[in-house]
Amino acid sequence: MDNRNVYLAVDLGATSGRVMAGIWSTDTLKLELETIHRFPSPAIRIDGHLHWDVLAIFDSIKEGLSQAAALYGDRIVSVGVDSWAVDYALVDANGSMLGNPYHYRDSRTDGMMDAVQKRVSREDIYDETGIQFLFINTIYQLYATAQSDAEGLLTASRLLFIPDLMSYWLSGSRHQERTVASTSQLLNPITGNWSGKLLDSLELPAGLFDQVVEPGAKVGSILPEIREETGLGNVSVIAVAGHDTASAFVALPGASEGFAVMSSGTWSLMGLELMEPRLGSDALCDGFSNEVGYDGTIRFLKNICGMWLIEECRRHWEAEGRRYEYDAIVELAKRTPAMVSLIDPDAPEFAAPENMLEAIREFCRRTDQGVPEDDAAMIRCIFDSLALKYRYVFKKLEAYSPVPLEGLFVLGGGARNQLLNQMTADALGVAVVSGPPEATAVGNVAVQIIATGALGDLSAARDMVKNSFASEVFEPCDTEAYEAVFPRFEALFARGDADT
Repeated sequence: MDNRNVYLAVDLGATSGRVMAGIWSTDTLKLELETIHRFPSPAIRIDGHLHWDVLAIFDSIKEGLSQAAALYGDRIVSVGVDSWAVDYALVDANGSMLGNPYHYRDSRTDGMMDAVQKRVSREDIYDETGIQFLFINTIYQLYATAQSDAEGLLTASRLLFIPDLMSYWLSGSRHQERTVASTSQLLNPITGNWSGKLLDSLELPAGLFDQVVEPGAKVGSILPEIREETGLGNVSVIAVAGHDTASAFVALPGASEGFAVMSSGTWSLMGLELMEPRLGSDALCDGFSNEVGYDGTIRFLKNICGMWLIEECRRHWEAEGRRYEYDAIVELAKRTPAMVSLIDPDAPEFAAPENMLEAIREFCRRTDQGVPEDDAAMIRCIFDSLALKYRYVFKKLEAYSPVPLEGLFVLGGGARNQLLNQMTADALGVAVVSGPPEATAVGNVAVQIIATGALGDLSAARDMVKNSFASEVFEPCDTEAYEAVFPRFEALFARGDADT
């Protein structure tokens, strides 16, 4: 008898998505992960604005569910959806979507942060939400819509974040899951409710927001029409930790005490897992977010521009006829002199440039550095700069940790990058421990297993992760080089700001 149940994770990233099967053995208490279907997360430009093609994404999800149904049949217990944060769809009273959701890098938020802060101070916004100030946040996207299409906004009945939208189309349940809602800069992490103060001050329709759903809640079952189309049975839909980083944090390969955590992908999100938010002027000035995690935890973290830099370079190289897989990118970096050119990965000119290669070269020119002229030098510049930015954030985090920090867990796709992991260990001066490369999907599945009663709690889930997936430890061996160059790196912040 096969005592293995199957839980389907729909894991949507900003460049690609996947449907994955978590195969859970009730005998060995181990989890296996199998990729069923990978697909792009297409963005389209319409009338000068950048949108997500969510209909194409949902069609790809259904294709993955169909393949899973053919493979696993009635062994499938449930399905959960996670995705990137902040973006949303608006639906009317009938549940019909009012236009394709905007992409967080769309230019309509230009100037919106300043416009919002003319009505509500930074201090008040942070006191209400505890969220890092990023132009991509839902608050600025929604305020931009309120300025450009106030009447259209009033026709909307509900705001659904991307994982909520996909869960709605699968189950018919219109809900807002707490972990992704907390990234919006509109949810109060202390009261757990939407900030009436911000909604009133910005004249945003309060009716768009409903009582949030806790991660792990069963929100329904697969709709009959989806069952017929995909071949799935009466499968539960679980509102997992809908923000992909929240799901990734579930999949730590051990206890979080004494370790910082970084989910490494398009974005690198580094922080601490705490039991209560850290607000106040210091956290505000240091740019940290208090995002809600699974089981009442707080992800006290900072967003860092991650592999987006490499992805954009790869896009331009491919257009020029040079295609690099990640193994080749790492090999090029290994053979190239270190610390020649450095950038601040979070400088505003890298948010959405027309040409990332030229944006990096111009930053180096402006800061009187050597300009990376070939592909290898460009890659090494990015890797060196990321390792140094990780050091910068890690040192800030030490002041907020209740215990001394002795290591860093690296989760997600970046966990595969052994070179950058070693560079990070050297830059930080502590051990770096890699977690599951597919940590988001693992965490997604783990929440489903807990929700359906097969695992007891978050601690048991992390024991499962530790027993199911191998970790690699990177000990620091060349900290002096990073200590020597760090003052030069920090100086780029002031020089870059002064010259823009």
